[in-house]
Amino acid sequence: TPRPRLVRIGATEARKKLDRLRRAPSRTKQANNMMLRSAAACPAFRSALLRSKVKATMLPAMRAPRRCVAAAAGGEFTSAANGMKWRDDVVGSGKSPSKGEEISAHYTGRLTNGTKFDSSLDRGPPLTFEIGIGQVIKGWDVGILGSQADGIPPMKTGGKRTLVIPPEMAYGARGAGGVIPPNATLEFDVELVAC
Repeated sequence: TPRPRLVRIGATEARKKLDRLRRAPSRTKQANNMMLRSAAACPAFRSALLRSKVKATMLPAMRAPRRCVAAAAGGEFTSAANGMKWRDDVVGSGKSPSKGEEISAHYTGRLTNGTKFDSSLDRGPPLTFEIGIGQVIKGWDVGILGSQADGIPPMKTGGKRTLVIPPEMAYGARGAGGVIPPNATLEFDVELVAC
């Protein structure tokens, strides 16, 4: 069977595609199915679809995206039920990690004002830790391992993902090391190097 092709689509293209499909004569079953397939394939299209006035009965059929490379500049984030936001900049082709497994990841952390507070790239080697057992902030565990309940797919080796992590899944009211203020939302670019 042929492998599914990667979908490259940004927010503008997603809105145009949605408008074309919505103008289809009497919104045929074929047009509805195409909307659902596009939404399952790419977060940018799914976000545009959810913001539009689509019949509510269509929405439960939408699943989390499987293979999508979002536009790196201006790609849309997907909001999870737990308050996190995520965007796959590159979908990996390797395996996904399991809870308790040792992984290596490069990362760059920023405050929402763009101030970088830490990066493994500045030091050289990636960070190595056991995923899913609380060795890092909860937002990292969930953002890398994924969460079916929250609609976040697991990362795959070689993948790059941007995470926007709310304070309750980061350092909360205490902040960290004088660098991360209390109740700060954090942004991380994460590359899963090995697992």
